[in-house]
Amino acid sequence: MSRSPFLEEIRTYMRLRGMSLRTEKTYIYWIRNFIRFHNYKHPTVMGADEVIAYLGYLATRRDVAINTQRVALNSLAFLYNQFLEKPLGDMSFKFASRPRRIPEVLSSHEISSILSAMTGRDKLIFSLLFGSGLRISECLRLRVKDFDFTNGTLIVRDGKGAKDRVTILSPKLKPAIDETIQSVINLQQTDNTQGVGPSLPGILGKKYPSAYRQAAWMFIFPSTGLCRHPITGIVCRHHLHDSVPRKTLQQAVIKSGMQHKRITCHTFRHSFATELLRNGRDIRTVQELLGHYDVKTTQIYTHVLGNQFAGTSSPLDFLQDSRP
Repeated sequence: MSRSPFLEEIRTYMRLRGMSLRTEKTYIYWIRNFIRFHNYKHPTVMGADEVIAYLGYLATRRDVAINTQRVALNSLAFLYNQFLEKPLGDMSFKFASRPRRIPEVLSSHEISSILSAMTGRDKLIFSLLFGSGLRISECLRLRVKDFDFTNGTLIVRDGKGAKDRVTILSPKLKPAIDETIQSVINLQQTDNTQGVGPSLPGILGKKYPSAYRQAAWMFIFPSTGLCRHPITGIVCRHHLHDSVPRKTLQQAVIKSGMQHKRITCHTFRHSFATELLRNGRDIRTVQELLGHYDVKTTQIYTHVLGNQFAGTSSPLDFLQDSRP
């Protein structure tokens, strides 16, 4: 199937500016969808009115979440403000507000039950999600160089919003991670004999042609097969696809008898936050560990605990005889 020359120009523009592949795919998707919605009119003959009409369609006809609308708007703002240099200006569009939903969380006992139904690589993945508060995509992109057991920290690179952050790393995981690192380095050395190595971020492979041989760049959770890099076309080994741990989680949830709950990979990140607050960590620290831009996002976890603020007790608890 032939590609649109216009979209290819946008793709090239983004790559020259070092934008991530995930951002590239997301922006191209929404720009293409926007053009299709307006019967393939060229964006240069459209503007703010057409963008508002499209966002309204997403909200009313497709009933997409507010965050999805924001991503679509960011994509179109990039198209007009940066690529076409036709600023959209201050649009009158306002996102519809929706009631805040309290996330599903698990207790430490429930987490332990699910982890007990897993082994090896899968158990390590979900231990990191809960122990360090990672998103599944962040976990699967971890490389050997991101672990620092001396300081008990883990570096999350290119997280949501293209931000790097440092989070905590449990010393309990050191034996499993050491064993995993040795295993993946052995795999990397085998790949190197064929002139192959881990996929590298951005243009690093061109700048440092032998970087794929350095153990620091090897993924902790590599894919089982080789593929071609979507940008460079070089044969490489990417990280594990997120569908693999998701399937493992479904099986573990059934084994642990908790299929009555809606448990996803992100539930472990939610549970990380609530457990920290339950144990007295201040909300600003939790915000930083999660990589939230706004503390209001983190405050949702105080509602999960049943209190407006973590650590707040019911007034009934202070009565000498409070038993009914």
